[in-house]
Amino acid sequence: MPAGGAGTLLNEPRAGAGPRAAAVRCYAELNDLLPPAWRQRTIRYRFSGTPAVKDAVEALGVPHTEVELILVNGVPVGFDHRLHGGERVAVYPVFERFDVTSLLRLRPVPLREPRFVCDVHLGKLARRLRILGFDTAWAADLSDDRIAALAAAEGRIVLTRDRGLLKRNTVRRGCWIRSTHVREQLREVVQRLDLRGRFRPFLRCPRCNGEVRPVPAAAVATLVPPRVRREQHAFRRCADCGQVYWSGSHVARLRREFRELGAPPAGGEAP
Repeated sequence: MPAGGAGTLLNEPRAGAGPRAAAVRCYAELNDLLPPAWRQRTIRYRFSGTPAVKDAVEALGVPHTEVELILVNGVPVGFDHRLHGGERVAVYPVFERFDVTSLLRLRPVPLREPRFVCDVHLGKLARRLRILGFDTAWAADLSDDRIAALAAAEGRIVLTRDRGLLKRNTVRRGCWIRSTHVREQLREVVQRLDLRGRFRPFLRCPRCNGEVRPVPAAAVATLVPPRVRREQHAFRRCADCGQVYWSGSHVARLRREFRELGAPPAGGEAP
């Protein structure tokens, strides 16, 4: 039971005596997180006690990490604001393209720091983000507890298919990934967090997330196939795991994919 009281969701108010209620409306892509019957409409949230507005929002199925602005009777409030009955609550998603700093009450700054941690189901997305130059933590055995700890300690945005993970109090920044296809997932993250213009492609290792730096061809001559030694002259190597990279045949495909995201990348060598 949430601290301060418990709530239930009803599409229509009940006649007669009963618990108090607030009218809650979610806007824009937050409706994707709601059951179909509650989308694009005002929902009556009935409760006893004085629950925090965060509890009301998450009771609808919307993780607090998806929310950047809550207005109660037209006034911006924090997640800990208590409901007493009769309020009108408007819930808005993250505004990455607009400066709403003067209105924010939910966190110190908007979610604009492009450092990520991906859950175990998003390994392909993690590799794509690394190739684009974003600091992205991921491991096949990364537990939810470890993800939440990394996010809190390092200020990372959690990317996950698990809405329950985003409801943890220790997770302050996160996005629920809707698609199951990696190219759509990448487009989703780039668009929702307005990452265009931040691309620094081929400067991170897609295997381990380390920095990839130029090295002389002679320094890696024994680490690459003979054909590559003959045909390639520019090499990069991961400073952490030692993986060697050069411009392979799939460079054009990767650059085309990145251009489709809205910003042609510049420089770097594709692995």
